[in-house]
Amino acid sequence: MKKTNYSYIGIAFIILVFGIIFIPKIIDRISNDDVIRNESRSDYVDDEKSTSSDLAFIEINGDPKKVPPFSFINQDGITITNKDYEGKVYLVEFFFTTCPTICPRMNANLVRIQNTFKNFENFGVASFTINPDYDTPEVLKSYAEQYGVTNPNWHLMTGNKEAIYKLSNEGFNLYTAEEENVVGGFEHSGNFALIDKNGFIRSRKDKFGNPIIYYRGMIPESEKVDDEGVEEEISILKEDIKKLLNE
Repeated sequence: MKKTNYSYIGIAFIILVFGIIFIPKIIDRISNDDVIRNESRSDYVDDEKSTSSDLAFIEINGDPKKVPPFSFINQDGITITNKDYEGKVYLVEFFFTTCPTICPRMNANLVRIQNTFKNFENFGVASFTINPDYDTPEVLKSYAEQYGVTNPNWHLMTGNKEAIYKLSNEGFNLYTAEEENVVGGFEHSGNFALIDKNGFIRSRKDKFGNPIIYYRGMIPESEKVDDEGVEEEISILKEDIKKLLNE
């Protein structure tokens, strides 16, 4: 008589119990579409590598707003285009060197931001003068040195006035105008636009879920609020720059 192989009997018993308990549950999940059949390890790997931030895309007629093509001369006399900023996170401002009011505060804040991200080669600033008749490359160079501009990706640009105003008012919807009756002779926004590595305008959302679109550039982070009780946004801008750098 052959001896009974108890190890085989034990394994068979475990398989039988597994089938009785779990197979009906698996069939039930499949029938109720609880199991996704095309899941794979690669799907999870992609999710783990994803670093998309929660910053909104600014949309116009349902399409994400992208920086339009531009070409101007910077403070070193070099032609700079939008392609020079591809792969970089950068800020956009419109200013002029003889501005007696908001520009000094805006550019002091930009220098502080520059110094915060001094170790990031893919961070930059695009500053467009709205007084190109006066702001030559030489004037812009002196201005950059005065304020402590050291980032090689910070270009202060000048060129055709009509093209600059079209870029501001239509390309970014940041208001600029020549106005003799105001101090300094020009009107412009004190806001900064935040651009991602692919050239799209981005921003965080407000408490209602709407994009704030632009960031206040005049109030220093250290002041917290201005005389009218308006809160500074340099601190949140720094946070959001970091998010885009990590995308």
